[in-house]
Amino acid sequence: MILLLRRWAMPAALAFTAASPAQVAPPTGSPQPVRIAVDASRSAGPLPPVWRFFGADEPNYATMKDGRKLLVELGALRPDQVYFRAHNLLTSGDGTAAFKWGSTNAYTEDQDGKPVYDWTVVDRIIDTYRARGIHPYLQIGFMPEALSSAPKGTPYQHAWRPGFAYRLVATGWSYPPASYEKWGELVYRWTLHNVERYGRAEVERWYFEVWNEPNQRDYWQGTPEEFYRLHDVGVDAVRRALPTARVGGPDLAGNGGTYMDGFLRHVTTERNYATRQIGTPTDFLSFHAKGMPSFVDGHVRMGIATQLIEVDKGFARIAAVPALAARPIVIGESDPEGCAACPGPQNAYRNGTMYSSYTAASFARIWELAARRRVNLEGVLSWSFEFEDQPWFAGYRQLATNGVALPVLNVFRLFARMGSEKIAATSSAEVPLDRVMADGVRGAADIGTLATRTAAGRVAVLIWHYHDDDVAGPDAAVRLSVAGLGQRAGAATVWRVDRDHGNAFSAWQRMGAPQSPDADQYANLEAASAMSPELVRPTTAAGATRTYDLVVPRQGVAMLVIEPR
Repeated sequence: MILLLRRWAMPAALAFTAASPAQVAPPTGSPQPVRIAVDASRSAGPLPPVWRFFGADEPNYATMKDGRKLLVELGALRPDQVYFRAHNLLTSGDGTAAFKWGSTNAYTEDQDGKPVYDWTVVDRIIDTYRARGIHPYLQIGFMPEALSSAPKGTPYQHAWRPGFAYRLVATGWSYPPASYEKWGELVYRWTLHNVERYGRAEVERWYFEVWNEPNQRDYWQGTPEEFYRLHDVGVDAVRRALPTARVGGPDLAGNGGTYMDGFLRHVTTERNYATRQIGTPTDFLSFHAKGMPSFVDGHVRMGIATQLIEVDKGFARIAAVPALAARPIVIGESDPEGCAACPGPQNAYRNGTMYSSYTAASFARIWELAARRRVNLEGVLSWSFEFEDQPWFAGYRQLATNGVALPVLNVFRLFARMGSEKIAATSSAEVPLDRVMADGVRGAADIGTLATRTAAGRVAVLIWHYHDDDVAGPDAAVRLSVAGLGQRAGAATVWRVDRDHGNAFSAWQRMGAPQSPDADQYANLEAASAMSPELVRPTTAAGATRTYDLVVPRQGVAMLVIEPR
């Protein structure tokens, strides 16, 4: 039996995942020998920190206890360089969070139909980001109730919950504005307010984009042309308030297909709905890329190939337009599947090391695809945050549960230790990119590597042990050779994320999967979620080369860091 996840066909009930095969099963068979060779003296080009972007449907979670705590962790990954994108920043309501919902009530109208602006709730959200050193990737949406052109009788707030059909999310908030003039004025006033509150230099660092996935009926009830108009009016309003603002889009679902082609044509060669000039300012371009896991013969099978194909198609579409080919690209949502709040057996990968190893393997390939296509990749945004006051390890796609980090967050902590210069590195067991895109990782495991160095001379070697199938497999016995270290190489440490390291889910299982941990258990879960560096000595050291022996379990991720003296 194979069960596939699609946004519009949700499982009937939330599935708690107290165990998954690879989390609890011991390794099978003898360790697989793997040779990894790194040359710290050979540059392989820049490695931009694309991983420092995150997002969520529910903006109000950011101001709640566990949301605030997690934002501290995200801001600390790369201080003053992390971005957060959220839906619903202009949606009408009282600010109460719910699944795939949030609101700020920024815009209402009085009895005479005159606009009333109230930035109280949205300010609180952005203030929370800024207090933690995080900048907005500001999504302008969704449609305030007083502006919505939804037919009379259409409910404004959806009643969707996990298990319901995804199409039920599309209610009054997803319609074009009844007045584009009022829409533009709202965006203009909001941008002016942000400049006054946060300062011109700060707001110039933000990314501004209009709406989310307008090529999906779940998010946009208008035509492509109506979206172009919404986009043009919004971008013009931002630029009137702040001429130096960074504006872009369109954050389409997938690579966008002909919808993306139409958008690219519009912003380069067609008449702007707001200015009546040819073209629309476009400082960056964005699209989304998702994998597709399935449930096969009692276990999860990931769909990494699906995600990488979408990434490659998105890059190719942008690269094919000469006027835009050099623009920065942000993959505005990049995830193993399409719905963070949706449960189901195929999503049982989320709590443990399948998610963390997938993240390491997929990011490495996205960097590789960007280099191959020669595009300017600036961001890869993980649409995963947290779900406030939900059961422990409930199976949502998130970075933490009840304030305790999941293994996947540790991979971002490892990314944060990497330098901006890639160095030569090869693995005898890394599956080639073209084969991963054609077949996934269904045969031999993908045991790959990515290595960097910093200007100060620190070398970081990332190693992942990934397979699409969430089943037990042999450990990898890795012999890592690092050449070109010179005489300044100092101590080496290893950081690990696997079944026994940096893994609160395994610790929770060993506790008996309590749904109400006491204070001591909570402290133990927090301790288990953290990585602890292990000092490692070289097996051999000859001149500028050192060799290290490491064991990396199936679904494990490890990083060897060699500090300069």
